[in-house]
Amino acid sequence: MSHAFKPSWIESTAENLGIIPKLPDKHPEHDLKPVESGSPDLANFPAYEDWDDWAEYEAKDWATGKTKRYSLVPTVCFNCEAGCGLLAYMDKETGEVRKFEGNPHHPGSRGRNCAKGPATINQINDIDRILHPLKRKGKRGEGGWERIGWDQVLDEIAAEIRKAIQEERKDEVVYHVGRPGHEGYIERVLNAWGVDGHNSHTNICSAGARLGYAIWHGADRPAPDYANAKFILLISSHLEAGHYFNPHAQRIMEAKNEGAKIAVMDIRLSNTASRADYWMPTRPGTEAAVLLAVAKVMLDEGIYNETFLKEWTNWQDWLKADHSDAEPIFENFIEKLREHYADYTPEFAEAESGVPAKTVIEVARRIGAAGTQFAAHVWRSAASGNLGGWQVARCLHFLNVLSGSVGTFGGTLPNSWGKFHPSVPNPAPPHKTWNELHFPDEYPLSHYEMSFLLPHFLKEGRGKLAVYFTRVFNPVWTYPDGFSWIEALRDPKLIGLHAALTPTWNETAFFADYVLPVGHASERHDLVSYETHSGLWIGFRQPVHREFLRRQGKPVTFTYEANPGEVWEEDEFWIELSWRVDPDGSLGIRKYFESPYRADEKMTIDEYYQYIFERVPGLPEVAEKEG
Repeated sequence: MSHAFKPSWIESTAENLGIIPKLPDKHPEHDLKPVESGSPDLANFPAYEDWDDWAEYEAKDWATGKTKRYSLVPTVCFNCEAGCGLLAYMDKETGEVRKFEGNPHHPGSRGRNCAKGPATINQINDIDRILHPLKRKGKRGEGGWERIGWDQVLDEIAAEIRKAIQEERKDEVVYHVGRPGHEGYIERVLNAWGVDGHNSHTNICSAGARLGYAIWHGADRPAPDYANAKFILLISSHLEAGHYFNPHAQRIMEAKNEGAKIAVMDIRLSNTASRADYWMPTRPGTEAAVLLAVAKVMLDEGIYNETFLKEWTNWQDWLKADHSDAEPIFENFIEKLREHYADYTPEFAEAESGVPAKTVIEVARRIGAAGTQFAAHVWRSAASGNLGGWQVARCLHFLNVLSGSVGTFGGTLPNSWGKFHPSVPNPAPPHKTWNELHFPDEYPLSHYEMSFLLPHFLKEGRGKLAVYFTRVFNPVWTYPDGFSWIEALRDPKLIGLHAALTPTWNETAFFADYVLPVGHASERHDLVSYETHSGLWIGFRQPVHREFLRRQGKPVTFTYEANPGEVWEEDEFWIELSWRVDPDGSLGIRKYFESPYRADEKMTIDEYYQYIFERVPGLPEVAEKEG
């Protein structure tokens, strides 16, 4: 329908001055649907049933009533580990992505995204991005490249991997990841190859904090139930700078609106600290002293959870080991624990950290009052930036143990409770090798790979690499000794073949033999599942151009046929590469990449995910119900 249009005096003046074109007297006919709420918590969003054919005014020509028709394709952001939901608005006329908005059906982000999600449009339209596979010309680092095809890439890399495996040099095949996100996929590939080839940057990222949590119960990350907490303690700026900050921030704000109190322990007056009820600006490295002082107050004032401590801690073993002369009763355990932490007074904490003793006592009482609804988190910063930083996470979780808020409503859950582990087709058994380049014998307590030592080990002659993959990873920039990495990456005697799987140019890719363009958020398949809140969920990152073509009745065989240029994705790449490493099945690798539905034939990426989704509890039934 159409309706009369009356311009404002500003618009009329602009018309008369020729600043804008003459506006119509009436809006033209259109069939725009009224925007409905896609979620009870998010208004003004297209209803799900309209996603395949959604019309709205053209942003650059709305005044004339021009409309655009879109196909909305869901995917998942790739710009941090939170894995927030995105919707790609595919122009039905051109097949191009016009914009990205949040997906209100995503259980973690619930349609609310930070700036990095919609900014994916800038990444896919980056005029300097890599669009085709490149092979080095000349020496490494000289900057000479030639464009090649994916078949050549696969054949040449497969030949080197096959040779290393046949010659029992399995430790020389290494995959080094920077941005994770395809749940369990690469572990499956490396197990099929029989190599201990996984390396990561985690030991300079979050391994310190992870170890502190893992010592308590094996799970090396927390999953706080912020939304239902009564008291929240955050260490470091976290809310606007930490992992999962968008889903966490939403729930922390919800809790605050419901009356929860927040304490932030950070030397910086961050955005989060400025909104907290308690700002505790600890001197860097003194956080553990404050946490132990809080624990002492809770013990001395009896504001701990006796039931939880009795049932879920090994207090009897500790008494037997360290106080064998004491009668093994709970009261003696508490008394000995008080003696053990007697030195960690609020006054001691103030002298160490600068946080007033009065604040330490108030926070301790708040935690005691919150009881099982106490949520807490530390990620990097204090835990990774200081010697012995792992003790920060260990001491922080001690407060969850004392309050009995481990795995409770409004408390702090082990991350494994909210982590989805897919059932994959043809899983290979674990490899039977141990790569000392990743886990050297002299560091037996390392919680993750000692990846920052790799170039030093190579230069010392402790090993070499036949094939080295860097996947969305830039060690030359990431690690503090980038020049050591440059030395190793330049030397073909240390690293025989280096393939950089990356969506963009970086300092490490400059020294590679092959630069292989892999997709951004809207150009790849991945499974995503993270501890964003108290719940178990799975997100599906998918190449939106490929899905759009399928909807149009124009399916493709490989994702790079739908993506810009020849941009591919790792999931399909590993299937094709593994098939060529073992073309006749003689190495025992090929069988792990055969179709679960078509005997002796190569598995497709659609079949891989079909197999998984058919085994997600409840998903097949819901899918059938919704048609």
